[in-house]
Amino acid sequence: MDASAWGLLALYLVLLAAAAWPLGLWMHRLLDGRHPLWMQRLEAPLLRLAGGRGEQDWRAYALALLAFNALGVLALYALQRLQHLLPLNPAGITAPTPDSALNTAISFVTNTNWQGYAGEAGMSLLTQMAGLAVQNFVSAATGIAVAFALVRGFARRSSATLGNFWEDLLRSTLWLLLPLSLLLALALVQQGVVQNLSGPLQATLVEELAYSQPRLDAAGQPLRDAAGQALTETVRTGSQTLPMGPVASQEAIKMLGTNGGGFFNANSAHPYENPTALSNLLQMLAIFAIPAGLCVVFGRAVGDLRQGAVLLAAMTVMFVVAVVVATGAEQAGNPQFAALGADGTANMEGKEQRFGIATSTLFAVITTSASCGAVNAMHDSFTPLGGMVPMVMMQLGEVVFGGVGAGLYGMLVFAVVAVFIAGLMIGRTPEYVGKKIGPHEMKLVALVVLATPLLVLLGTAVAAVTPAGLAGLANPGAHGFSEILYAFSSAANNNGSAFAGLSANTPFYNLMLGGAMWGGRFLVIVPVLALAGALAARPRLPATAGTLPTHGPLFAALLVGTVLLVGLLNYVPALALGPVVEHLLLWAGN
Repeated sequence: MDASAWGLLALYLVLLAAAAWPLGLWMHRLLDGRHPLWMQRLEAPLLRLAGGRGEQDWRAYALALLAFNALGVLALYALQRLQHLLPLNPAGITAPTPDSALNTAISFVTNTNWQGYAGEAGMSLLTQMAGLAVQNFVSAATGIAVAFALVRGFARRSSATLGNFWEDLLRSTLWLLLPLSLLLALALVQQGVVQNLSGPLQATLVEELAYSQPRLDAAGQPLRDAAGQALTETVRTGSQTLPMGPVASQEAIKMLGTNGGGFFNANSAHPYENPTALSNLLQMLAIFAIPAGLCVVFGRAVGDLRQGAVLLAAMTVMFVVAVVVATGAEQAGNPQFAALGADGTANMEGKEQRFGIATSTLFAVITTSASCGAVNAMHDSFTPLGGMVPMVMMQLGEVVFGGVGAGLYGMLVFAVVAVFIAGLMIGRTPEYVGKKIGPHEMKLVALVVLATPLLVLLGTAVAAVTPAGLAGLANPGAHGFSEILYAFSSAANNNGSAFAGLSANTPFYNLMLGGAMWGGRFLVIVPVLALAGALAARPRLPATAGTLPTHGPLFAALLVGTVLLVGLLNYVPALALGPVVEHLLLWAGN
């Protein structure tokens, strides 16, 4: 990394720390229901409509959460399938296919926002606003609600309840995500992000443009010759279509809710979605702001800010290492260029010229550390090691800051594993923030830890050996395998970013990835809520001379080691078949 890259990273971390503290204090007030009385009066009728107040045990909390999200899938699916008949469709966009609509509905409800379509050409303005944006809010609020429930599980003493899902959902939406989104949207509009309800505009070019594009069959898939090479055709045009829409409002919650679905197909590389260096910085800060603030919430709730600081420190260490590796790999570039005598070997392929390598790799690590998936560069064009870093950050369970709520409850699960391992080493019953960790809790933790690797590896294995899975590959060999592995890592870990070399808008991938997204979300959330219920029922024990300290550098190091060992070890063989092999081949001159 060069000096400018280090300076950018340092600036980002300073600004993130400045934003995390006040956000954490405010979220802690929402957790305890200590927000102002006028807010509580405004939310009261909405809570009565949703099912009223009152504490819920973990089963009732989970049932309410699952029912709400299942209804969200049905509503969003119906909206997409009927969008050609509904208003606010100035471009006359038709309805997506059933498998694509189902995939998108699951994607946005699970906070994944995987997109097998081009946003500006696949969704009407009504679908974008009333469907996708609404799910951006409530899917993020769902993650925060689960984090609140688990924090209460650690903080409460001998309690049978975890709070109320409807209260947590409503308060997170109304008093956190909505006001922050309004502020960020105004800032983005000031920077030049589009915000209107207009149809596409036609601009006349100064001179005619000729370009090549893939030839597609009737199903929209690339045609190939006998050797398997993609067929192209040359197109000439004298005009350009400029898509319009309510972009700034969608962009704000996309980032703050770690959702990631782009209004435009080019996502945050599009100048109408991310026009300046300042808008790019604001978007990167928005992704991590709430996850970092939730570490403050945990420390305040358990009565020891150092506990939250340890989680934040572990996240930061892994994040910085990932940025250094990715940026170093991209700045080193392709060794074959140097062998040809090229002047400068930095890998600018797939990077936005406005942002450059350091900003692109920082954005890539941020968006895959969180369950965001927004991109301002083409991850498929990264070097093998540079592209492996975003993949690994997702495969860790996206606990390095992670998605809103999901990052905290994921990291707390690894903290439980860490104290369990430490307890085995010293021969004591493991405890974490005063709660004993028994066999029941560890069984639930095992379900959480194993769910996503199982979905990723099984999905990748099926896709890599079936004709329907292989048909979508744009590249052969190790890189093609990486494209498949990245897709399932992104889906099962609810990220939504793509290597972009895989044509995944097919019935096979829409259904396979849809199942991975649903399982990756709710096969984790339900055991986490069960864990929260088990912990809440236990008394909080005072610390003794034999208690393992979990508030210092030693535990932070143990936690980092646990995340890397337990979270990543399942994927090492698959990574060896993809980016590792590709890296070795590249540096061997192939």
